Amino acid sequence: MALRLKFLILCGFTLAAYLAAISREQSLPWLLAALLSAALLTGMLWPRWLLQRLSVRRVGPQRALEGETIVFRVDLQNRGWLPRFMVELVDRLPFVNAAEQGANDGDKLLGSVAYVPGRGARSFDVPLLCEKRGFYKLGPMGLASSFPLGLAEARSRADRSRQTLTIYPKVFPILSLPLFGAPSQIHRGGYCLPEGAGAAEFSGLREYRRGDNPRHIHWPTTARLNELMVKEFEPLASACICIALDLAKDANIGRGKHSTLEYAIRIAASVAAYACGQNMHSRVLADAAQPLRILSGKGDFHYQAILDALAIAEADGDTPYAKLLTEIALNCVRGETVVLLLAEPPHRNAETLQALALLRAKGVYLFAVLFERDSFLNAASWTRRDTSDRTLNAGLLELGAHYVTVRRGDDLTALFNR
Repeated sequence: MALRLKFLILCGFTLAAYLAAISREQSLPWLLAALLSAALLTGMLWPRWLLQRLSVRRVGPQRALEGETIVFRVDLQNRGWLPRFMVELVDRLPFVNAAEQGANDGDKLLGSVAYVPGRGARSFDVPLLCEKRGFYKLGPMGLASSFPLGLAEARSRADRSRQTLTIYPKVFPILSLPLFGAPSQIHRGGYCLPEGAGAAEFSGLREYRRGDNPRHIHWPTTARLNELMVKEFEPLASACICIALDLAKDANIGRGKHSTLEYAIRIAASVAAYACGQNMHSRVLADAAQPLRILSGKGDFHYQAILDALAIAEADGDTPYAKLLTEIALNCVRGETVVLLLAEPPHRNAETLQALALLRAKGVYLFAVLFERDSFLNAASWTRRDTSDRTLNAGLLELGAHYVTVRRGDDLTALFNR
């Protein structure tokens, strides 16, 4: 709008100068009119010439963590013989400012270059904050200039290449979870299950290996053989975790980064990190437009697969949470712990409690995360008070479930490590 106003004002002055020159037989008005015409043509055509024979390239990471600051390297090259002045670099970076308003496909100004010599190049680094997890398509990059008079802006797409950026959810540490063992998950080895994660039985002695727990050294045998010997255990019951995500549209309350979906994704990723760090089996299930099914597994590759799925998960489903829980009950492992992420509307609580009762009848343990919907709906006026659905709370207690309540703005690290 400002450029158009400048252009119209200069056109008005030019027209007035020509009208004044026509009515007078003097050279000065014609000279003034010619100068204004030259300025008008220069302001319109020069920006287009500045962008010719310029190329730009962006180099940066393809993966990052939520909350991490990444750096893009931008290289601008002038293939012409004459120098270029005052060139702006613009790019499509939908992850910028996505925490509050969601992905934005508008152009972002990366910076400006005052001078690029003929047959020369300029390079600079652009630090950007990864505010919200997701899978983003970046670019193509472009150039813009309104130099020298700011009458018109010329734009061009100097780099047709596109790049993708996957931002993984931010993970917080979890020291322990109230888990129980699943007797069918029996495996042998020197791994001793953590407290609350199952049971282990002494199976024999072996030579000490680097990394073994010193508390497992059997000192009488070590003294007799004059060689370090450690006790080996066979787990009789190994904990396994099923993370049940609710990706229904009406279960997502709040906006941007401060929504129940984003909190649930962070909790799910953190629980998966805890399970894989403790060498436990875990799986993730959710119903959405594209159902999420991560089968049971453990280890670094399994955790990476979970992160890849959680990075692109969206609350675009129509399936009630109770249907997913019923599906889990039909294919569950006795002794498995199901992590529940409950943010659905209260009118579906009765149906959900029936599905949870079926899970308990199958020998499944429940760990529930209750989201305080009012705190996400009315963040400005909400005050900390007990507005949770007492029917759901009472039902979870009756089923013997362990649960925590999450409100907008809670410190999840402190909440899960009390």
